[in-house]
Amino acid sequence: MIANTPQPPYYAVIFTSLRTEGDNGYGAMSVEMEELARQQPGFLGVEAAREGLGITISYWDSTEAIKNWKANARHLFAQQQGRQKWYTHYKTRICKVERDYEF
Repeated sequence: MIANTPQPPYYAVIFTSLRTEGDNGYGAMSVEMEELARQQPGFLGVEAAREGLGITISYWDSTEAIKNWKANARHLFAQQQGRQKWYTHYKTRICKVERDYEF
C-alpha cells in the first residue's frame, strides 16, 4: 500500500536489506516494529517490499522524530537482533522529501 503522506517537506528513512535464510522470529518482530513505529510521534507512514532485496521506507515529520525512533528501546533490540541473525547486509538512508506527486 502506498503511504498517504502530507505535503512536503518531510523525511524518509530508506532501509534496504538482504536477509539470512529462515524466519528466526523475523516476521513477528517486523509486525511488532511496524505497529510500534505507528505509535511514535512524528510517524507519517510506511511502505515495504521484499523479493530477495528488501526495501522499507518509513516517513517522518522531522529528523528529531527519526532520532527518537532509532533510540526506542524495543527498536534498539530489534536492530541488534537484525545484525546478529536476520540480515547479511543492510543500508539505511535518510532523505528530505522536497517534492512529491502521484497518479
